[in-house]
Amino acid sequence: MKDLDLYGWIALILVLIGGINRGLVGLFNVNIVTGIFGVMLGRLIFIVVGVAAVYMCYLIYLAKYKKPLV
Repeated sequence: MKDLDLYGWIALILVLIGGINRGLVGLFNVNIVTGIFGVMLGRLIFIVVGVAAVYMCYLIYLAKYKKPLV
């Protein structure tokens, strides 16, 4: 995981924040993101978190199936 670039680290942080928020919503029905940023900006943040999750899946795919060129 230490070979992530800047976009990888940003995506990882966004996915972690989104996962913690979803856990709080599931356990306590508390949505921190919409509480801080409001409903409309919160929806935009959730879209960005979703894109970050797809990017993390892509990075995992590359790490698993990347073949050396030698």
